[in-house]
Amino acid sequence: MKKATTTPNGLDWLSRRGQNSQMKSATITEAKNRLSALIDQVRAGQSVLITDRGLPVARLEPIAADPDQAGRIGRLERAGILRGATQPPPLDLIRTPGPKVARGASVVEALLEERRSGR
Repeated sequence: MKKATTTPNGLDWLSRRGQNSQMKSATITEAKNRLSALIDQVRAGQSVLITDRGLPVARLEPIAADPDQAGRIGRLERAGILRGATQPPPLDLIRTPGPKVARGASVVEALLEERRSGR
């Protein structure tokens, strides 16, 4: 069960029974009118739940300063989605210009056709 109490700045705190965390809550109107204050709170580490007519629709959360890229890459490798390089790419391959596109042709259409054909 949720219980809302209003803070001095007019925003609500939602406290959930059985949980130790509290999340600040604001309606869409409050978020529009007080966006700078909400961003300051998010910078300070607070999460803010945005509600529309009492229903949660979005959450503002701080972004980690140093995302766990090594952990993410490791998960992708274990899942077989990504394979790590065994050596650096050949420089001549990188420096070689791409193929010329014929007049009137669309690179996007060619890519979409390639995806449709399963190549």
